[in-house]
Amino acid sequence: MNYSKKTVKDVDVAGKKVLLRCDFNVPQDKKTGAITSDKRIVAALPTIRYLLDQGAAVIACSHLGKPNATFESYVKKQVEKGKKAEDLTEADWKKSLAKLSLRPVAERLSELLGRPVQFASDVVGPDAKAKAAALKGGEILLLENTRFEKGETKNDPAFAKELASLAELYVSDAFGAVHRAHASTAGVADYLPAVSGFLIEKELEIIGGALANPKRPLVAILGGSKVSSKIGVINNLLNIADTIIIGGGMAYTFSHAQGGKIGESLLEPDWESYALDMLRQAEAKGVKLLLPVDTVAADAFAPDAKQQVVKSGEIPDGWQGLDIGPETIALYSAALEGAGTVIWNGPMGVFEFPAFAKGTEAIAAALAKSDAITIIGGGDSAAAVEQLGFADRMTHISTGGGASLEFLEGKVLPGVACLLDR
Repeated sequence: MNYSKKTVKDVDVAGKKVLLRCDFNVPQDKKTGAITSDKRIVAALPTIRYLLDQGAAVIACSHLGKPNATFESYVKKQVEKGKKAEDLTEADWKKSLAKLSLRPVAERLSELLGRPVQFASDVVGPDAKAKAAALKGGEILLLENTRFEKGETKNDPAFAKELASLAELYVSDAFGAVHRAHASTAGVADYLPAVSGFLIEKELEIIGGALANPKRPLVAILGGSKVSSKIGVINNLLNIADTIIIGGGMAYTFSHAQGGKIGESLLEPDWESYALDMLRQAEAKGVKLLLPVDTVAADAFAPDAKQQVVKSGEIPDGWQGLDIGPETIALYSAALEGAGTVIWNGPMGVFEFPAFAKGTEAIAAALAKSDAITIIGGGDSAAAVEQLGFADRMTHISTGGGASLEFLEGKVLPGVACLLDR
């Protein structure tokens, strides 16, 4: 995939109506609906401010959550949860949609920008069309949740064309959604010239650069619970990395495949042969593949469980591995010394439990004092780094969990592929 894409600075936006795809899929309080973190809104501000300062009329759009775009789909989902179809009404459905309105996002965006943000109560309906038509340069309008339209997730050409008709230029700045071929992330580019905003530009520059031409040695740290979720990443990095470090729950599948005792630890038996094949491939390609040499085992999956440090492959029956051990921390920290580029995706243990966060914290601390280009691949890794207070000492923390994972796999990202090449 070509990582060199045109950005907002490569086109004239003055006086133009710009459809800007943001990632305003913000976390909310389940009871009150209040936004609990505005980080995704803040991340969009540089592109929004640039466009407004250049005299563009900005028509922003985003999804929020997973609303049921039709009453039929709402009923189907509720029946799957055990409710009776005859007890469900259209009023219930509309109430569920109201909880996922972007109106609170418009209010918070207005506060952050220090200027009014108009809000349309629909996406391509009468309100959106009227407000978009009247929008002047330097003004901003936020459309309602794009997923309220059934054509959004289906990338329906008719809906994409109608959405595109509101503007003269498309700017994509929702990296967290570029791995999805939806109407607002890819389809509109069939009808408008499409460029990236600053957020996507940075992701492509840093992660794309690390994959295409990394400063070596390139060390990849892969954690998380399952081997199966990291197959594509491992396959791709075996052709790029100098060293691959394995941690988290996925390490126990490797251990068991090699004949080790893993007690009650997480295991994917269907992926054991793949784990062994990966070890063979790494050896054949001259890639160092490091596995834990000891583990912190617990007698239960609980924050206050009893624990003991045991050698990898020697976990007693009834116990389970929840973190890498001290010898592994020393081994991995040493492997990071002198690295030119480090890509980290997935925690080393159950970092949500303080007693089993030491491995993840040690890796984060090692990266924080490293001179390497340090890239955190979104999702749990990003959450861990932020929770542990090391976020400001990393080169880059990706804004997309699933998108960054597919990026590392070398997959084509529809929301990036549709942008104009430089």
